[in-house]
Amino acid sequence: MAKAKNTRRVADNEALAKLRMIRTSPQKLNLVAQMIRGMKVDKALADLEFSRKRISHDVKKCLESAIANAENNHGLDIDSLIVAEAYVGKNLVMKRFRARARGRGARILKPFSELTIVVREVEEAA
Repeated sequence: MAKAKNTRRVADNEALAKLRMIRTSPQKLNLVAQMIRGMKVDKALADLEFSRKRISHDVKKCLESAIANAENNHGLDIDSLIVAEAYVGKNLVMKRFRARARGRGARILKPFSELTIVVREVEEAA
């Protein structure tokens, strides 16, 4: 007996890519994700290419992965893709200590985040 096929998490005209363990805070990552929500993918890639934020390079790689998933795995047309969703989640937080005066220590939190990008194929309105 074969195992039942997994159901798709997104619709038939959508593709998804996830990037986990990104070494930046979710708040900083959300600023970049907010910048590309609802855009056409070619415009979003151009904006990420010339963004001054350090994390925009990783967001661009995740968006390119979502586009490749749409084209290769689901047979969608890449010219009619938009960024339907781009949301950020928390991941683990590394706790470190820094030596301070009088034998004390100050806690340093190094947060990680994860990014999910969903691209959707839309028909062109005439």
